[in-house]
Amino acid sequence: MISYARQNQEEQPEAGSPPVDDHIAPSPRVSVQAFCETVETAAAVQSAGEDRRLAKAHLKIQMGGMAAATEAYRSAPTPNVIILETEARNDVLSGLDQLAAVCDAGTRVVVIGRINDVALYRELVRRGVSDYLIAPVTALDVVRSICSLFSAPEAKPVGRIIAIVGAKGGVGASTIAHNVAWAIARDLALDSVVADLDLAFGTAGLDYNQDPAQGIADAVFSPDRVDTAFIDRLLSKCTDHLSLLAAPATLDRVYDFGDDAFDAIFDTLRSSMPCIVLDVPHQWSGWTKRALIGADDIMIVAAPDLASLRNTKNIFDLLKAARPNDRAPLYCLNQVGIPKRPEIAATEFAKAIESPPVATLPFEPQIFGAAANNGQMIAEISANHRTTEMFLQIAQRLTGRGETKKPKNSFLSPLIGKLRGK
Repeated sequence: MISYARQNQEEQPEAGSPPVDDHIAPSPRVSVQAFCETVETAAAVQSAGEDRRLAKAHLKIQMGGMAAATEAYRSAPTPNVIILETEARNDVLSGLDQLAAVCDAGTRVVVIGRINDVALYRELVRRGVSDYLIAPVTALDVVRSICSLFSAPEAKPVGRIIAIVGAKGGVGASTIAHNVAWAIARDLALDSVVADLDLAFGTAGLDYNQDPAQGIADAVFSPDRVDTAFIDRLLSKCTDHLSLLAAPATLDRVYDFGDDAFDAIFDTLRSSMPCIVLDVPHQWSGWTKRALIGADDIMIVAAPDLASLRNTKNIFDLLKAARPNDRAPLYCLNQVGIPKRPEIAATEFAKAIESPPVATLPFEPQIFGAAANNGQMIAEISANHRTTEMFLQIAQRLTGRGETKKPKNSFLSPLIGKLRGK
């Protein structure tokens, strides 16, 4: 008998519409089999299978609709999820009754149909259908439907992973990552964790003035022990809302990892932290590429020079191709205005990347140097400094919270405040 999971009563977006900027929890390791009647739906499901959020799912597509599904499962076990396309009302109800006779308990069914009728929907729910989508569907419709089957409404929201990486070495990506995470935790009041992925030379411990005895290396070298309790013991508390998963920053071992070395760590952090900021080192390997593609939002830090422009463009193009259903990466320009150094203007960057930078941070060696040497954030040294406001704006863009700027106080603000008080 087909089990009931949850009903999705959201109105489906029109085909061809731009991706909705919502947060979809990745699917666990499940098997999904789709039985389509049209080439268009099969293409949408195939495209969905290439989405990063279904990376762990095993997807198989066949043509033939409900009749093919019923025939296939007479002699084979059913998967975790079955996707069925149908074009008629009567066929879907009778087909479901036949499928229920050969369907294993616990299998969840998603139906794709062309009839937008409340009575039909209620009848499908009564028969145990988990979700009903109105055709034509997009890849993101399929992704959202499958992933939502395994995200209970009462469950704790899955954390958002933000990856920050430098277009080249020495552009200040780690400094920006740490200050942006500070703004997310302090100004947006989101419980956050910074994961320093540069195990050999990471600077997060120095920047936050922390020297924990344990950190991310203990987790990556003990994957069988990784769970929420174990990760919690490795975290170093920086503020009420900010924790650090520090890198050892020692050279007593070689840090060569497989592509999926950090998967268990990231999955565990997602289940316990609303926001995870990855400080990704400037290197190109299987695991760094996987970390970037698997992140919910990405920001590239670049300097205003030709090498940064080329590398930013290459990273942008790769990530957009690998993440067609996600928001495009962001980038910012750092260390702008170094005396006597020829620079590429932000407008030229925008033309090449085909989008403007989210922020342009000026070259401020005195305050950044003081912060680095004192183990402080820029906001701790100067709360009203212009870069402090820029870090907050970046934090708002990356988290999707309050993207409007704070109103600036005028010289009349004190007087107005007194009048309102009266």
